[in-house]
Amino acid sequence: MELHLAIAVVLAVGIGLVLGLLGSGGSILTLPVLVYVAGVPVASAVGMSLAIVGGTSVAGAWWKHRQGLVHWRAAALFSGAGMSGSLVGAQFTRLVSPGVLMLIFAGLMTAVALRMLARRGDEALEPLPDCRPVRCLLAGLGVGLVTGFIGVGGGILLVPAMILLARLPMASAVGTSLVVIAANSFAGWLGHVARGPFAWSLSGAFLLAAFVGMAAGAGLGGRLKPATLRLVFGWFVLGVAGFVLAKNWQAFGFTSGSN
Repeated sequence: MELHLAIAVVLAVGIGLVLGLLGSGGSILTLPVLVYVAGVPVASAVGMSLAIVGGTSVAGAWWKHRQGLVHWRAAALFSGAGMSGSLVGAQFTRLVSPGVLMLIFAGLMTAVALRMLARRGDEALEPLPDCRPVRCLLAGLGVGLVTGFIGVGGGILLVPAMILLARLPMASAVGTSLVVIAANSFAGWLGHVARGPFAWSLSGAFLLAAFVGMAAGAGLGGRLKPATLRLVFGWFVLGVAGFVLAKNWQAFGFTSGSN
């Protein structure tokens, strides 16, 4: 295996680790690793990202279900709408230039990082679950569109949506989001894999590495403070967003030789 691919696979362990620790967020790093470390074209990397994120989320969802931390009504509503949105979103990926797509991705990462850095901690009192069909379906549809278009699992959007709109406790929102991420990612992947060849070997290597990280993250999750993890991860994601913006600055129409 070439050095850059080996490094990318090692980073995939870190992606699984973050997903196992936080229940979300690790997927937002998969696309930059595939594009800038593994050297995968953006259009192909989106489909691979969905496969890796979805497969890892299946393992995490199974683990959370065994702990009783999955709210299946919310999972069904968010997944049903999210899968439809993901299929639609996947149709637009190839209509946008790679540079613009990565800039959109960087914008999403910046928003996510700022939200995580601004958050001071979990609510002391957790409300009773109340996932009303209309608002949960609309929220799931919106997250699904982003999932299919950009190639992220959507957990970083799902967890706050489930807390605010379905009124799930934090722990249940994390477990339930993994179910929805798996469903949305699978639907988005179907939309991408039908459009061209798929790198099965590299995707499989990434997925196995992410499984290792997921298992480690699940074991470490109870020993570390979530607020500390969110703070560190927020700054890390902000740094990745800055790197992606710098790499794709010409998509704004500026070049180093412009007058």
